[in-house]
Amino acid sequence: MKRHSFFNAFKRLRISHLLQRYAIPDDEWHRTIRQLPLVANRPPAERVRLRVLTTLLLHRKVFTGVQGLELTPAMKIVIASQACLEILQLGLAAFDGWHEVIVYPGAFRVRREVQDELGLVHSDSRALSGEAWMRGPVILSWDEVVQDSFQLRKGHNVVLHEFAHKLDMLNGRANGMPPLHPDMPIEAWTQSLSEAYEQLVRRVGHHHADINPYAATDPAEFFAVICEYFFTAPEILDEHYPRVYQQLKAYFRQDPLGVMD
Repeated sequence: MKRHSFFNAFKRLRISHLLQRYAIPDDEWHRTIRQLPLVANRPPAERVRLRVLTTLLLHRKVFTGVQGLELTPAMKIVIASQACLEILQLGLAAFDGWHEVIVYPGAFRVRREVQDELGLVHSDSRALSGEAWMRGPVILSWDEVVQDSFQLRKGHNVVLHEFAHKLDMLNGRANGMPPLHPDMPIEAWTQSLSEAYEQLVRRVGHHHADINPYAATDPAEFFAVICEYFFTAPEILDEHYPRVYQQLKAYFRQDPLGVMD
């Protein structure tokens, strides 16, 4: 017990040291988050915790601008503070296992080899606004970050989407099943999300989707999209998929509908 207390005290001292050494200047922090509805509208106590998590995330991850994009401290805060909304109650360890955030000025093009139903391999090239690699970086388009961050876009936030994939990947390949809390039955999570996903796939097939139809791509994208809705449009998610909302509420240990009230 004494040894456990010693290591906890050592951890607290180390975090305190990091927060002092790598502190975000007050004016930089307040000026930036005032422009971010998702962060600015949080209660004061949560904004304080977000600042702590943002500081630690900026210290632990390398933020790299490419194709001539120079990332300013404010730009890094925009990305990191919104990403930390997802780990407000989960803790920084939820983003373990990787070390870099790469930011392009705009949409970036990726080329992959894909196999069709006949087994033939084709080269596929497409422009993306974000991507998360297994044990690799989070990749973002700054243009998309700007579009989603400085005004609330219900159901759309590329930072939340890609960092949700990272939460999902803590259990291995993204499949819509992040590590759940011990008090969360896996069966309830699986049933709620699977039924909602299958319902969405059917509705998309009839050209009538309740949420972004991209969520019907596969279970991993479904999870990332519902995380976007949970934080940016909780009322829509709760209206159409109330059981899913309750599962995310239990997982994130947050209730965005309560914040809106």
